[in-house]
Amino acid sequence: MGLRIHFVVDPHGWCCMGLIVFVWLYNFFLIPKIVLFPHYEEGHIPGILIIIFYGIAMFCLVALVRASITDPGRLPENPKIPHGEREFWELCNKCNLMRPKRSHHCSRCGHCVRRMDHHCPWINNCVGEDNHWLFLQLCFYTELLTCYALMFSFCHYYYFLPLKKRNLDLFVVRHELAIMRLAAFMGITMLVGITGLFYTQLIGIITHKTVPVCGEGSGTPLQYSCLEKPMDGGAW
Repeated sequence: MGLRIHFVVDPHGWCCMGLIVFVWLYNFFLIPKIVLFPHYEEGHIPGILIIIFYGIAMFCLVALVRASITDPGRLPENPKIPHGEREFWELCNKCNLMRPKRSHHCSRCGHCVRRMDHHCPWINNCVGEDNHWLFLQLCFYTELLTCYALMFSFCHYYYFLPLKKRNLDLFVVRHELAIMRLAAFMGITMLVGITGLFYTQLIGIITHKTVPVCGEGSGTPLQYSCLEKPMDGGAW
């Protein structure tokens, strides 16, 4: 069964996604321009490393788009409750619809989501039953791309031979240090954030718990939601 398209109208989410796309574009164009192509032209690195960089970057972008527009598991208005599982369903006090007890109501999306993990503003979408694997895929490719870019930024100054041919008329060459410092700052920030998020997700999978649920709108402290129902089977 194909993945259903889902689009959330949320200006806050659009701003967060716009920031992520900006960071991606910044590194997609400037890292090869300043580091990869000059060192390749002088024979310091093989061309396959440039291909790998662009390949990981494209995988990362595709994963972002898929996680953002894929339906996380929105419950229909009149769900069909399987016979024998009615005791595992409950009425949502937000949208007045029946939902499995593992589901949660997201105030930003305005509906209940099956096996909702959390609402992520960085993809402007909920993370639920149908797109959780896409979210983990996005975290993996982002972590990989960030480590790859930071590695080349480090090697550019501390490992590779100095470049002999430099066109000082180019803006990126004249302001190389400032550009690379900004890239390193964004990369380290992204790496720390994604590593913490990835760790939280893996712990949640191992212990069969979600991360704190966002969007319940109850005003109470965020709590963990555990898989304790037989219908879940302890699987994601």
